[in-house]
Amino acid sequence: MSNFKGVKMENSNLPAEEVKNPELLQAIIKMQEDNSKENVDAMINAVMNAKLILPAKVMPTAQARTKNGQTIMGQATQVQFRLLENQNKEKYFGVFTDTDELYKWKGTQSAQKVVTNFDSVAQMLMDPKADICGFVINPFGKSVTFPKEMVISLKQQRDYVKMNKQKIEPGTKIQLGEPKEYPIDLMAALINHFSTEENVNAAYLRMMEQNGNKSYLIVVDFYGNMEQTFEAIGRVAKPYLDSEIQISMIPYSMEFAQNAVNGIEPFYKKSNE
Repeated sequence: MSNFKGVKMENSNLPAEEVKNPELLQAIIKMQEDNSKENVDAMINAVMNAKLILPAKVMPTAQARTKNGQTIMGQATQVQFRLLENQNKEKYFGVFTDTDELYKWKGTQSAQKVVTNFDSVAQMLMDPKADICGFVINPFGKSVTFPKEMVISLKQQRDYVKMNKQKIEPGTKIQLGEPKEYPIDLMAALINHFSTEENVNAAYLRMMEQNGNKSYLIVVDFYGNMEQTFEAIGRVAKPYLDSEIQISMIPYSMEFAQNAVNGIEPFYKKSNE
Protein backbone atom coordinates (compact mmCIF):
# COMPACT_ATOMS: atom_id res chain seq x y z
CA MET A 1 0.00 0.00 0.00
CA SER A 2 1.06 3.59 -0.63
CA ASN A 3 -0.46 6.57 1.18
CA PHE A 4 -1.51 9.80 -0.52
CA LYS A 5 -2.80 12.59 1.70
CA GLY A 6 -4.70 15.45 0.13
CA VAL A 7 -4.68 13.62 -3.16
CA LYS A 8 -6.63 15.31 -5.94
CA MET A 9 -8.34 12.86 -8.24
CA GLU A 10 -10.82 13.35 -11.01
CA ASN A 11 -14.25 13.40 -9.37
CA SER A 12 -16.26 11.09 -11.59
CA ASN A 13 -19.87 10.10 -10.95
CA LEU A 14 -19.40 7.09 -13.21
CA PRO A 15 -19.59 3.82 -11.20
CA ALA A 16 -16.53 1.61 -11.70
CA GLU A 17 -18.73 -1.21 -12.98
CA GLU A 18 -19.74 1.01 -15.91
CA VAL A 19 -16.15 1.81 -16.94
CA LYS A 20 -15.49 0.11 -20.26
CA ASN A 21 -12.67 0.87 -22.67
CA PRO A 22 -13.21 -1.09 -25.90
CA GLU A 23 -11.28 1.47 -28.00
CA LEU A 24 -8.29 1.38 -25.63
CA LEU A 25 -8.31 -2.42 -25.46
CA GLN A 26 -8.37 -2.59 -29.25
CA ALA A 27 -5.58 -0.02 -29.50
CA ILE A 28 -3.41 -2.07 -27.11
CA ILE A 29 -3.97 -5.26 -29.11
CA LYS A 30 -3.24 -3.49 -32.40
CA MET A 31 -0.03 -1.96 -31.02
CA GLN A 32 1.18 -5.29 -29.66
CA GLU A 33 0.57 -6.91 -33.05
CA ASP A 34 2.26 -4.08 -34.97
CA ASN A 35 4.53 -1.79 -32.96
CA SER A 36 4.47 1.02 -35.55
CA LYS A 37 4.69 4.68 -34.50
CA GLU A 38 1.13 5.21 -35.72
CA ASN A 39 -0.21 2.40 -33.54
CA VAL A 40 1.85 3.45 -30.50
CA ASP A 41 0.61 7.04 -30.81
CA ALA A 42 -2.98 5.84 -31.16
CA MET A 43 -2.64 3.69 -28.03
CA ILE A 44 -1.12 6.56 -26.03
CA ASN A 45 -3.88 8.91 -27.16
CA ALA A 46 -6.50 6.35 -26.09
CA VAL A 47 -4.88 6.02 -22.65
CA MET A 48 -4.75 9.80 -22.16
CA ASN A 49 -8.47 10.09 -22.85
CA ALA A 50 -9.71 7.00 -21.01
CA LYS A 51 -11.47 6.52 -17.68
CA LEU A 52 -9.44 4.05 -15.62
CA ILE A 53 -9.91 2.14 -12.37
CA LEU A 54 -7.54 2.16 -9.39
CA PRO A 55 -8.09 -0.23 -6.44
CA ALA A 56 -7.75 1.73 -3.21
CA LYS A 57 -8.57 2.10 0.42
CA VAL A 58 -10.08 5.53 1.06
CA MET A 59 -9.79 6.87 4.59
CA PRO A 60 -13.16 8.22 5.81
CA THR A 61 -13.08 12.03 6.03
CA ALA A 62 -15.64 14.79 5.85
CA GLN A 63 -14.59 15.40 2.28
CA ALA A 64 -14.99 11.86 1.00
CA ARG A 65 -18.41 10.43 0.23
CA THR A 66 -19.88 7.38 -1.44
CA LYS A 67 -22.58 7.62 -4.07
CA ASN A 68 -24.02 4.63 -5.91
CA GLY A 69 -21.05 2.56 -4.78
CA GLN A 70 -18.60 5.06 -6.24
CA THR A 71 -16.12 6.89 -3.98
CA ILE A 72 -16.09 10.64 -4.58
CA MET A 73 -13.00 12.22 -3.07
CA GLY A 74 -12.30 15.73 -1.85
CA GLN A 75 -8.99 17.53 -1.55
CA ALA A 76 -8.24 16.37 2.01
CA THR A 77 -8.99 12.70 1.41
CA GLN A 78 -6.29 10.23 2.47
CA VAL A 79 -5.99 7.32 0.08
CA GLN A 80 -4.02 4.07 0.16
CA PHE A 81 -3.33 2.51 -3.23
CA ARG A 82 -2.30 -1.07 -3.83
CA LEU A 83 0.99 -1.19 -5.70
CA LEU A 84 2.68 -3.70 -7.97
CA GLU A 85 6.33 -4.57 -7.40
CA ASN A 86 8.72 -6.06 -9.96
CA GLN A 87 11.83 -8.20 -9.43
CA ASN A 88 13.92 -5.06 -8.87
CA LYS A 89 11.61 -3.97 -6.03
CA GLU A 90 10.35 -1.06 -8.18
CA LYS A 91 6.77 -0.04 -7.41
CA TYR A 92 4.05 0.75 -9.97
CA PHE A 93 0.38 1.68 -9.89
CA GLY A 94 -1.85 -0.99 -11.36
CA VAL A 95 -4.64 0.66 -13.38
CA PHE A 96 -7.45 -1.16 -15.14
CA THR A 97 -9.66 -0.68 -18.16
CA ASP A 98 -12.65 -2.42 -16.53
CA THR A 99 -13.64 -4.49 -13.50
CA ASP A 100 -13.08 -7.78 -15.35
CA GLU A 101 -9.39 -6.90 -15.63
CA LEU A 102 -9.31 -5.50 -12.09
CA TYR A 103 -10.65 -8.72 -10.53
CA LYS A 104 -7.76 -10.69 -12.03
CA TRP A 105 -5.73 -9.13 -9.20
CA LYS A 106 -6.32 -11.29 -6.13
CA GLY A 107 -8.12 -9.48 -3.33
CA THR A 108 -9.46 -6.57 -5.36
CA GLN A 109 -13.07 -7.77 -5.35
CA SER A 110 -13.55 -6.17 -1.93
CA ALA A 111 -11.34 -3.13 -2.59
CA GLN A 112 -12.78 0.32 -3.12
CA LYS A 113 -12.64 1.38 -6.73
CA VAL A 114 -11.52 4.86 -7.73
CA VAL A 115 -12.45 6.00 -11.23
CA THR A 116 -9.61 8.17 -12.44
CA ASN A 117 -7.80 9.32 -15.58
CA PHE A 118 -4.30 9.81 -16.98
CA ASP A 119 -3.88 13.36 -15.65
CA SER A 120 -4.69 12.36 -12.06
CA VAL A 121 -2.34 9.37 -12.09
CA ALA A 122 0.40 11.50 -13.67
CA GLN A 123 -0.03 14.14 -10.97
CA MET A 124 0.53 11.53 -8.27
CA LEU A 125 3.63 10.21 -10.02
CA MET A 126 5.02 13.76 -10.14
CA ASP A 127 4.81 14.02 -6.36
CA PRO A 128 8.48 14.13 -5.23
CA LYS A 129 7.53 12.10 -2.14
CA ALA A 130 6.07 9.29 -4.24
CA ASP A 131 8.64 6.57 -4.81
CA ILE A 132 6.66 5.05 -7.68
CA CYS A 133 8.19 4.22 -11.06
CA GLY A 134 5.10 4.47 -13.27
CA PHE A 135 1.87 2.61 -13.93
CA VAL A 136 0.84 -0.62 -15.64
CA ILE A 137 -2.42 -0.98 -17.52
CA ASN A 138 -4.11 -4.39 -17.02
CA PRO A 139 -1.02 -6.03 -15.43
CA PHE A 140 -2.68 -9.47 -15.41
CA GLY A 141 -3.90 -9.30 -19.01
CA LYS A 142 -2.59 -7.66 -22.18
CA SER A 143 -0.52 -5.17 -20.22
CA VAL A 144 1.27 -1.95 -21.12
CA THR A 145 3.81 -0.24 -18.84
CA PHE A 146 4.18 3.54 -18.70
CA PRO A 147 7.47 4.50 -16.98
CA LYS A 148 7.42 7.61 -14.80
CA GLU A 149 9.67 9.63 -17.10
CA MET A 150 7.37 8.97 -20.06
CA VAL A 151 4.26 9.86 -18.06
CA ILE A 152 5.77 13.17 -16.91
CA SER A 153 6.82 14.03 -20.48
CA LEU A 154 3.35 13.28 -21.88
CA LYS A 155 1.67 15.24 -19.07
CA GLN A 156 3.89 18.29 -19.53
CA GLN A 157 3.39 18.33 -23.30
CA ARG A 158 -0.37 17.98 -22.86
CA ASP A 159 -0.45 20.83 -20.31
CA TYR A 160 1.71 23.03 -22.54
CA VAL A 161 -0.67 22.64 -25.46
CA LYS A 162 -3.64 23.44 -23.21
CA MET A 163 -1.94 26.56 -21.84
CA ASN A 164 -0.82 27.89 -25.21
CA LYS A 165 -3.79 26.67 -27.28
CA GLN A 166 -1.33 25.69 -30.00
CA LYS A 167 1.59 23.41 -30.82
CA ILE A 168 5.02 24.23 -32.17
CA GLU A 169 4.66 22.23 -35.34
CA PRO A 170 7.60 20.70 -37.23
CA GLY A 171 8.71 23.10 -39.95
CA THR A 172 7.72 26.23 -38.05
CA LYS A 173 10.30 28.94 -38.84
CA ILE A 174 11.90 29.83 -35.54
CA GLN A 175 15.35 31.30 -35.11
CA LEU A 176 17.30 30.42 -31.98
CA GLY A 177 20.56 31.85 -30.75
CA GLU A 178 22.42 33.53 -27.92
CA PRO A 179 21.26 36.95 -26.67
CA LYS A 180 23.46 39.80 -27.99
CA GLU A 181 23.37 41.27 -24.50
CA TYR A 182 23.17 38.74 -21.68
CA PRO A 183 20.28 39.70 -19.33
CA ILE A 184 22.33 39.53 -16.13
CA ASP A 185 19.67 40.96 -13.80
CA LEU A 186 16.96 38.69 -15.20
CA MET A 187 19.16 35.59 -14.90
CA ALA A 188 20.16 36.48 -11.33
CA ALA A 189 16.50 36.88 -10.35
CA LEU A 190 15.55 33.56 -11.95
CA ILE A 191 18.48 31.71 -10.37
CA ASN A 192 17.48 33.05 -6.98
CA HIS A 193 13.87 31.99 -7.62
CA PHE A 194 14.77 28.49 -8.82
CA SER A 195 16.97 27.93 -5.78
CA THR A 196 13.80 28.07 -3.66
CA GLU A 197 11.74 25.79 -5.95
CA GLU A 198 12.32 22.09 -5.28
CA ASN A 199 10.42 21.09 -8.42
CA VAL A 200 12.88 22.76 -10.85
CA ASN A 201 15.88 20.65 -11.84
CA ALA A 202 17.45 22.91 -14.47
CA ALA A 203 16.78 25.88 -16.74
CA TYR A 204 18.27 27.03 -20.03
CA LEU A 205 18.28 30.38 -21.84
CA ARG A 206 17.97 30.96 -25.59
CA MET A 207 17.00 33.95 -27.69
CA MET A 208 14.04 33.10 -29.92
CA GLU A 209 12.69 35.02 -32.90
CA GLN A 210 9.43 34.08 -34.61
CA ASN A 211 7.59 36.21 -37.15
CA GLY A 212 9.78 39.18 -36.24
CA ASN A 213 8.99 38.92 -32.52
CA LYS A 214 11.88 38.35 -30.11
CA SER A 215 11.70 36.71 -26.72
CA TYR A 216 13.91 35.07 -24.16
CA LEU A 217 13.15 31.35 -24.36
CA ILE A 218 13.40 29.69 -20.95
CA VAL A 219 13.50 25.90 -21.21
CA VAL A 220 12.59 24.43 -17.82
CA ASP A 221 13.29 20.91 -16.60
CA PHE A 222 10.75 20.46 -13.81
CA TYR A 223 7.98 18.30 -12.37
CA GLY A 224 4.63 19.24 -10.92
CA ASN A 225 2.04 21.81 -11.95
CA MET A 226 3.10 23.56 -15.15
CA GLU A 227 0.71 26.49 -14.89
CA GLN A 228 1.87 27.36 -11.37
CA THR A 229 5.54 26.88 -12.28
CA PHE A 230 5.38 29.06 -15.38
CA GLU A 231 3.22 31.74 -13.77
CA ALA A 232 5.76 32.07 -10.94
CA ILE A 233 8.60 32.43 -13.46
CA GLY A 234 6.61 35.07 -15.33
CA ARG A 235 6.08 37.11 -12.15
CA VAL A 236 9.78 37.01 -11.29
CA ALA A 237 10.81 37.96 -14.83
CA LYS A 238 8.28 40.75 -15.43
CA PRO A 239 10.26 43.64 -13.83
CA TYR A 240 13.25 42.84 -16.07
CA LEU A 241 11.42 42.77 -19.41
CA ASP A 242 10.53 45.53 -21.85
CA SER A 243 8.18 45.98 -24.78
CA GLU A 244 10.76 44.77 -27.31
CA ILE A 245 11.72 41.47 -25.72
CA GLN A 246 9.33 39.31 -23.73
CA ILE A 247 9.70 35.84 -22.22
CA SER A 248 8.56 32.45 -23.46
CA MET A 249 8.66 29.20 -21.49
CA ILE A 250 8.59 25.59 -22.58
CA PRO A 251 9.08 22.28 -20.72
CA TYR A 252 12.32 20.41 -21.35
CA SER A 253 10.29 17.24 -21.99
CA MET A 254 9.27 18.51 -25.45
CA GLU A 255 11.41 17.45 -28.40
CA PHE A 256 11.59 21.06 -29.66
CA ALA A 257 12.97 22.18 -26.28
CA GLN A 258 15.61 19.44 -26.16
CA ASN A 259 16.76 20.31 -29.67
CA ALA A 260 16.83 24.02 -28.78
CA VAL A 261 19.28 23.49 -25.91
CA ASN A 262 21.34 20.67 -27.40
CA GLY A 263 24.95 21.35 -26.41
CA ILE A 264 23.93 24.33 -24.23
CA GLU A 265 24.81 24.45 -20.53
CA PRO A 266 21.94 25.33 -18.17
CA PHE A 267 22.15 28.71 -16.47
CA TYR A 268 20.60 27.03 -13.43
CA LYS A 269 21.05 23.47 -12.17
CA LYS A 270 19.73 22.17 -8.87
CA SER A 271 22.40 21.25 -6.38
CA ASN A 272 22.50 17.61 -5.36
CA GLU A 273 23.67 18.51 -1.88
